[in-house]
Amino acid sequence: MLAEIFRYFQTAITEASAMTGWEAIAVVLAIAYLVLAMRTNIWCWAAAFVSTAIYTVLFWKVSLLMESLLNVYYMAMAVYGFWLWRYGSNKIEGSSQDTELAIVSWSLNKHLIIIAVTSVISLIVGYLMATNTSASFPYLDALTTCFAVMTTYLVAKKVIENWYYWMVINSLSIYLYLQKGLMLTSGLLVLYLFMAVSGYFMWRKKMQQDTLETQLNLAK
Repeated sequence: MLAEIFRYFQTAITEASAMTGWEAIAVVLAIAYLVLAMRTNIWCWAAAFVSTAIYTVLFWKVSLLMESLLNVYYMAMAVYGFWLWRYGSNKIEGSSQDTELAIVSWSLNKHLIIIAVTSVISLIVGYLMATNTSASFPYLDALTTCFAVMTTYLVAKKVIENWYYWMVINSLSIYLYLQKGLMLTSGLLVLYLFMAVSGYFMWRKKMQQDTLETQLNLAK
């Protein structure tokens, strides 16, 4: 048991020492993105943009082309998310005053459709990876990637259920990275998992406060 713990920390230290300065910056900004997103702070998108820009270059340099392209998508979503949170405001009924983009909850049926469509796409991508590449865990890798792409859009739209998706995605990713011996990255995903749980409760509290304020404004 002690030997396993020692090997774990030894592996983590080895990974940490192998990280470049740019990688460290990208990780810090990725954490900053989550913290700011939990607080519905618009500058989360700036942190996300710079973090994913760094990862785009890093992945390209080590020939992880699909990962690099995925981060290009995240960069685009960072721009879209910033624009939506800044300019996609809601009008207060009976007033010319604007409010920030509200946190919303989508119906179960809508989420079931999203899950079904994303799952089908994941299976197709997983099959293509399994039959045309040497990818490890192709179906699980495709599943987490496709759902991460979709869930990032939900964050931009301020759909509160996005945190449920991140909880599942992060849990599966932890297993995936542990299987590949990426202990440090697995530890980071454990942190992300706890942050996703906290993010849900913070968004729910803010959504309830916003609903109450809207009702009070309408009553005036």
